Amino acid sequence: MSNGTAGSVISRSVAPSRAARKEGLLRRSLKSKRTVIGLVLSILVFAVAFLGPYLTPHSPTEFVAAPFSPAGVGGPFGTDNLGRDVLSRFLAGGQTLMILAVLATGLGVGLGALTGVIAAYRRGWLDEALMRTGDVALAFPQIVLALLFLSIIGPQLWLLVVMVGLGHLPRVARVVRGAALSVVERDFIKAAESVGIPRWRILVGEIVPNISSTLAVEFGLRLTYSIGLVAGLSFLGLGLQPPTADWGLMINENRIALTISPWSVALPVIAIALLTVGTNLVTDGLAKAAIGSDEGVKA
Repeated sequence: MSNGTAGSVISRSVAPSRAARKEGLLRRSLKSKRTVIGLVLSILVFAVAFLGPYLTPHSPTEFVAAPFSPAGVGGPFGTDNLGRDVLSRFLAGGQTLMILAVLATGLGVGLGALTGVIAAYRRGWLDEALMRTGDVALAFPQIVLALLFLSIIGPQLWLLVVMVGLGHLPRVARVVRGAALSVVERDFIKAAESVGIPRWRILVGEIVPNISSTLAVEFGLRLTYSIGLVAGLSFLGLGLQPPTADWGLMINENRIALTISPWSVALPVIAIALLTVGTNLVTDGLAKAAIGSDEGVKA
């Protein structure tokens, strides 16, 4: 029997269990009220972020009234520190934040998953080297490293994505390695090795699909952190730069007049808080569904 034929036979033998796990994960998670509520909150905030720039009543940089005008003057939520419409800047300020957060999360989870799977599959000195390097990286707070490089090189968006993404890498790698260790010892992995299937095909075709629930949970969790980090770095002046409309910048620019013009700070804070709660609820629902799927497969 050729390697290709043997591989297809092995893949067909494990395909039903994979499909069952995927179907069980989605079905179980959507049965949970918290997952549904989380999806609604997350979709609402993402809709505001991506559709908002097309719905702004004024240009985000247009001066419409005196600075810190109350609600109803210059706009339904008043004006900011320079007299720009708060609603327009809020609607236009979430898109770039979301794009940067998603890109950073994808980079961090992708590289972390690759590192963790390779460490679990190869074991030995490579596993030790990768995990000990990750331990050294974990000794430094994620935001400190981002602040260090951004302050040296300057507030570049590509660097912001890279630093936030690399900050996720060791954490994701450790979690994925733990999940992959239980997969690499299963019979279908040993059978694939015995018939000479290339290691990269085993990694991509057999191990990764069996830890997809772990990856989904990690992506949701790291997305929450990415949004907070990107917004926080913009608040500190190391992310998006004025006069760009950005939720982190809005909080920083208008915090001095919180009691006079609260909406210029409250709107972005509420949006970030709702998205954080929403993604956490979805992640929690996926995690519980994954546990149920694992128990079903073991049974």
